[in-house]
Amino acid sequence: MTYDETWLHRVNPSFKLLLSLALFFVVLFTDNINVMINVTLAQLLLLLCFSGHPLRRLLLLMLPFVLLFVSSSMSMMMFGKGDTTWLKWGLVHVTEESFYRGLHIGFKTVNMALTGLTFALTTRPVALFYSLMQQCKLPPKFAYSFMAALRLIPIMVGEFQTLGMALKVRGVKRRVGLGGVYETLRLYAIPLLAQSIRRAQRIAVAMEAKRFSAARERTYYYRIGFSMLDAYLLLYVAASLSAAVYIGLHFPYVSIGDVRYKVM
Repeated sequence: MTYDETWLHRVNPSFKLLLSLALFFVVLFTDNINVMINVTLAQLLLLLCFSGHPLRRLLLLMLPFVLLFVSSSMSMMMFGKGDTTWLKWGLVHVTEESFYRGLHIGFKTVNMALTGLTFALTTRPVALFYSLMQQCKLPPKFAYSFMAALRLIPIMVGEFQTLGMALKVRGVKRRVGLGGVYETLRLYAIPLLAQSIRRAQRIAVAMEAKRFSAARERTYYYRIGFSMLDAYLLLYVAASLSAAVYIGLHFPYVSIGDVRYKVM
């Protein structure tokens, strides 16, 4: 998958992760729908302009966000509380308050998804684990174990495909019914599990020989540090949040503002 490396890719991964977690809590405790719309637009702008990926690919990756928005907002719109009734039909009760509350929940969901997608598209897993070891003092045996597991996933997929082709060459056909499901699981699970156990044992012995569990001071092939790019990202987030709050409070899109239901 080709993409252009931007300044966002060179931000310290641990700092980016902590900033994403902070944004998660900001979004979680924001109750003003106007502010939430602005925060979502700021996250969308960061993804589209600085992720380095083609617009077509980004739009394709964001297609599930439409389903997330609709599914999360409709449940609150149709079954929420409110005083100004717009539609009432059986169990469905749409009010003005529940409609805007549903939109608010939908924007929260999309905002969190945008934050996660931005982090995933601009962060290399190897750099993240090296940063966690160097800046967050994550024990190397855990970090390298995670990296080894990531490297093993393509190998396991290749073994699964090879096993499927071998069974096909031998003329093994899947039976219909529950018995066929059990037989398929047995044919695939036992060889793959045996291979995984042997490979995990070899990796564990190799890591023990390299003193991954005992060494306290280690040298690293990649040195991950902080730079001015971290300050640029922090400045962007702080400026976008400040602008979102100011515009949301002084130039609101809708008059309801706070979407929390207040009993009259």
